[in-house]
Amino acid sequence: MMINVHGGDIYKHKDVIDFSANINPLGLPRGVKIALMDSIDLAVHYPDVRCEELCKSLAKYYGIKKNYILCSNGAADIIFAITAALKPKKALILAPGFAEYEQALHAIDAKIFCYRLKEEQGFILKEDFLNAVTKEIDMVFLCNPNNPTGEVIPKELMMRIIETCKKNKTILVIDECFISFLENGAEVSVIKEVERYDNLIVINAFTKLYAMPGIRLGFAAIGNIKMIELINKVRQPWSVSVLAQKAGVAALEQKEYVAKTKELIRDERSYLMHELLECGFQIYGSKANYIFFKGQKGLFDLCIKEGILIRDCSNYRGLEEGFYRVAIKGHEENKKLIEVLKRCQNGRNKE
Repeated sequence: MMINVHGGDIYKHKDVIDFSANINPLGLPRGVKIALMDSIDLAVHYPDVRCEELCKSLAKYYGIKKNYILCSNGAADIIFAITAALKPKKALILAPGFAEYEQALHAIDAKIFCYRLKEEQGFILKEDFLNAVTKEIDMVFLCNPNNPTGEVIPKELMMRIIETCKKNKTILVIDECFISFLENGAEVSVIKEVERYDNLIVINAFTKLYAMPGIRLGFAAIGNIKMIELINKVRQPWSVSVLAQKAGVAALEQKEYVAKTKELIRDERSYLMHELLECGFQIYGSKANYIFFKGQKGLFDLCIKEGILIRDCSNYRGLEEGFYRVAIKGHEENKKLIEVLKRCQNGRNKE
């Protein structure tokens, strides 16, 4: 089992430029800041346990029924609730992949099977994954785009996976937390498919796109009402604060902010990938708001000495030392990252 270590640990690593957490470089939208300030006095009340206003906004935004939505204290909250409620005995995950799936499955003593994404295949999910989804598998976790690789599962293959899971009576949980950073994210997403497939759960969060990880807000779309009832039975009440609910409603109105985000990420991804390749690094996937690459061992520590925090991916299942992930930030910060990486490559870093 991988060690529970994540990016964004600015509390341990102080006074650094943080490239380890994949957060929108535009920062918290102004409209969300205003909503938070305007609703601060509402904090004297208990939150709406049903998140009615937020669920209504999410339903309109994604074009699904309001009663199919469960709001949560971040994506991790709903992941743990899903496993605790549905209690899969055998589950299938990708390696490398997001740590919380495995952690949540271990918490209920599920037997975990891993489909290993191969470096020689660019860490791309292949069609033989369908063979791994056998009738004995109770639950499958997928992340699209995948974390940490940033590789996208094509819609056609994803639909075949959904069909295979349905045929085998397997619950399929798809994490789409980074999908909004794709140019064609709406086309790749399968969130609307929950209305057709009662074995499908789609997870998303406000964390990355709206730069609000400290607020903690996520949700799941589930077309199976009985499944929703089971999940609600294991959840604590009032898990989504008043402020988080108001922030979420305001965030969904930030269309210009999202458009600017996609433009910035597209331009800066191109810049970073070009520069990283020039430095001699091997890049894989990287279609979201982060770059996944292979470089020299010890690069994490060298960057820390230079005031740069990158994500060392060696603790991901299926990866070894030398794999890293960096968030796409603003141009000046990205230039600083490249300068530091060049110095590290040339052995001229600070002692």
